[in-house]
Amino acid sequence: MVSFLSMERPAVEVFQYKDKEQSSNLLLQLNRLRQEKILTDVLLCADNTEIPCHRNVLVSSSPYFRAMFCNNFMERYKTKINLKGVTFAILSRVIDYVYTGLISISMDIVLPLMQAASMLQYGRLFEACSSFLQEQMSPDNCLSMIRLSEIMNCNSLRDRAKAMAMKSFSDVSASEDLCELSLPELMGYLEDDSLCAEEEQVFETLVSWIHHDPISRRGAISDLFKRVRLRYIHPTYLFQFIANDPLIQSSTLCTELIESVRRLMFSVSTKCTGDKAVDLEPLWVAPRRYTYHDMLVVMGGRKNNEQTSREALVFDESSQKWQRLAKLPMRLYKASYVALHSVLYVIGGLTTNTKYRQVSTAVYTLSLKTNQWRTAEPMLEPRFAHQSVSYLHFIFVLGGLGPDRQVTGSVERYNSMFNQWESMAPMPEAVLYPAVAATNQRIYVFGGEDATQNPVRIIQVYHISRNMWSKMENRTVKNVSAPAAVLDDKIYIIGGYTRRMIAYDTKANRFIKCANLKDRRMHHSATVLNNKLYITGGRYINGHDVIEDSDNFECYDPKTDTWSPKGTLPYKLFDHGSLTMASVSQTWAKSQDIM
Repeated sequence: MVSFLSMERPAVEVFQYKDKEQSSNLLLQLNRLRQEKILTDVLLCADNTEIPCHRNVLVSSSPYFRAMFCNNFMERYKTKINLKGVTFAILSRVIDYVYTGLISISMDIVLPLMQAASMLQYGRLFEACSSFLQEQMSPDNCLSMIRLSEIMNCNSLRDRAKAMAMKSFSDVSASEDLCELSLPELMGYLEDDSLCAEEEQVFETLVSWIHHDPISRRGAISDLFKRVRLRYIHPTYLFQFIANDPLIQSSTLCTELIESVRRLMFSVSTKCTGDKAVDLEPLWVAPRRYTYHDMLVVMGGRKNNEQTSREALVFDESSQKWQRLAKLPMRLYKASYVALHSVLYVIGGLTTNTKYRQVSTAVYTLSLKTNQWRTAEPMLEPRFAHQSVSYLHFIFVLGGLGPDRQVTGSVERYNSMFNQWESMAPMPEAVLYPAVAATNQRIYVFGGEDATQNPVRIIQVYHISRNMWSKMENRTVKNVSAPAAVLDDKIYIIGGYTRRMIAYDTKANRFIKCANLKDRRMHHSATVLNNKLYITGGRYINGHDVIEDSDNFECYDPKTDTWSPKGTLPYKLFDHGSLTMASVSQTWAKSQDIM
């Protein structure tokens, strides 16, 4: 007779069964035994109140109790253990957690609960308290949380609180807690590259800290002032506000540092010279804090070939989306656009808001910090269709058309240190729509067209420190309405009624051919962002020799000599500005994305 089992499939030799409810049921039963005081063999006491427990459960749950009951300590032989440093209310919650795995954490008990978890070596409970505190963290209390983390020796809480303090330093610096920091602690923040603050804020913070206890802290001014990265402070703020601060004036070293910066800027040089300037060099070359982000801003121009635009857009590279900034107060046709000290300048142009068009001397500024437009000191001469370029603390305005609509070669310079304009040596040859770039104490003006709208094949070079021009003919140059941008010691001239892009090596005085554009482009704009060249909008000549407006947005990588698309602008645009601006705060980020 064949057995029943033999008719089935061959039996598995081992069947591994796992009861998923066994561990939770066991814990549940042990808790019931504890509550009914069955087989409990030790009493934990706090505030003269006893809690019956099982030694084996305590030993299994904590290294603290394992050491107490499994080594030759006197507690091993006692049936009643007095625990000091913990209240009955907290101890009872901890024991409930040991037997159930559940506990309610609130602000009124989190600190004594955390202390008890640390003492009794319940690591996961300790980290649960840390997580709870991290959820309650804000810029107002993160410095207090750091203090607490040091007392509790809690790395996770300290790291999170420190990160918030660094990220929200503008808010943290206004808190009373910051004034309680020690000098080494404050120095640690101010010298950290990841501090999310503008240098003006760094200076104001150290002043507030000193004023909190001026008698004992006044002597720290020079050490703290060295942590301010003077190179990235607006000259007006540095020389009109900081230089006149009584604390700074009381320190010989601080005043010498400021004077070194002043001499450096006046010399229009990037190298430190002179005996007193030696101390400045390591401070001057200190890198920009890497919480600054370079943002691509597109401004003004002719929108959808309908009217001059008041729009200002910023491109968020992380989300690959465009967002709106505050609108320019005035429509300005063929104004110029330039960035200096994280401020956007819109200079001159032809007003289109009024019945009679007027050539303007007006200058409007926009700070990404406030996202608000202001008027600045006007130019000396009204002009439009001109070029502007920044270098160190200067803005140079070159050429364009005056009120008589005649091409001018005049040049004027804005000194941001003194907030004033001054006339400079005129260009040797007045041209419209050249490619302009500044590098190595020189401004290069490539090509353009003359008063009869004929392209000119010349390079005009302005020596900034000497206020002198030189001119040389070059058959390679033939560009009109083409932007120029400086990248890796080369000046890139992009298009200009052609697909060609060439790079001018200023040191070798030679041109290098680069990858062509897809279309014959003009009236577009270019800027450098993260060591790449970004081209926006413009006009192009299609296959039927018809000029069309463009919403093109593309990027050139000089390392690979290749172009890649970056999507499109929100609308077609030409004769606009495309700029790179550094920012810490992003006040515009609250506005809705455009696309």
